[in-house]
Amino acid sequence: MYDHLLAAGVARDRLLRDDASLTTLQNITAAAQQVRRVGYPVVVICSDTYHMPRIHLGLAFLGVRSARGPVPRGRGGASWSHWIAMWLRESVAIPFYLFILIGSQLRIRP
Repeated sequence: MYDHLLAAGVARDRLLRDDASLTTLQNITAAAQQVRRVGYPVVVICSDTYHMPRIHLGLAFLGVRSARGPVPRGRGGASWSHWIAMWLRESVAIPFYLFILIGSQLRIRP
């Protein structure tokens, strides 16, 4: 996504690249910590459409305002079977992530 955004003309200094995180939860937590350090008012989410709600909810739980980035709506060229599988995965992942965030008390105050 980082390279795609650079190619689309987004300035390098406006992007946060996280190569250390292995999961979305780690990425959300790292982004929230960076936002707190730097003081960004809002994070623009750039990901697949089906992935946006989980990222948005995770960031909101951690006290970070977020907005949808310039990504295509809809399936974005994915097959129907892949699209349905990803939505089913997200329907399980969203409550799981919220359970983990609540259980670990990772709340970061703005």
